[in-house]
Amino acid sequence: MASFQAVKKSFNLTPTVRALPSGVPAAPLLNLAARAPADPHAHDAPPSWAGGLSKTSSGLFSKTYTTGPAQRLFQQRLLHTSAVVKDAPEVPDFSGYRAKNTDNTRALSYVMVGTMGVLSASVAKSSVSEFLKTMAASADVLALAKVEVDISSIPEGKNVIIKWRGKPVFIRHRTQSEIDEARSANWKTFRDPQSDEERTKKPEWLVMLGVCTHLGCVPIGEAGDFGGWFCPCHGSHYDISGRARKGPAPLNLEVPVHDFNDAEGKLVIG
Repeated sequence: MASFQAVKKSFNLTPTVRALPSGVPAAPLLNLAARAPADPHAHDAPPSWAGGLSKTSSGLFSKTYTTGPAQRLFQQRLLHTSAVVKDAPEVPDFSGYRAKNTDNTRALSYVMVGTMGVLSASVAKSSVSEFLKTMAASADVLALAKVEVDISSIPEGKNVIIKWRGKPVFIRHRTQSEIDEARSANWKTFRDPQSDEERTKKPEWLVMLGVCTHLGCVPIGEAGDFGGWFCPCHGSHYDISGRARKGPAPLNLEVPVHDFNDAEGKLVIG
């Protein structure tokens, strides 16, 4: 009994471990050259080592263990895992959704298409009309589009100047001698050849824009070398018919659109 207790105490003694000068425990029976199996994904996991010494009938036996790589699950992924693989695509059957009588649906489709066409045309017409209205003249401009002048109060041989569309208009009640002078001149030799008959609707009434054709100045009436109009800015002379006779003016004074209202004795310009 005493020998059994002695043997038992000998196995319960704390083992002594000899360390190397570097501090690493000395394990002469541990195979440090053994490595863990290679990782297929090139992730080298640090191996875990375990060594042991056992006594067998043939002598001492040393064992060295390493931890193998963790098991990984592998599953092949397909495009559709819930659909059955078929050789050719199949068109779904929509016969349950189709109308039994197609005549009614066709008539409804025609009505809808026609209604949308009419509405679209109406909207387009309204849009174009509103856009064109924005480019039309305003009310004050339209009010000045035409001007009526009472010419019964203008004595013979006198000038009247009115404003039309922001420009001066000369109205001359000519005498018979002025008419004869204007029509006896050789107008074919003028800078801007034009006869007096072309410039007047009535011989006794001459209507012109009072704007010099050179640089837009306002000529002076009953002046100049020809008894008509004279522009003092650059020396242009016009005769009694408003034709350029001398100076830098290239054209005759412009004759606006006008007409006579004999019933009321008025001149309508515009």
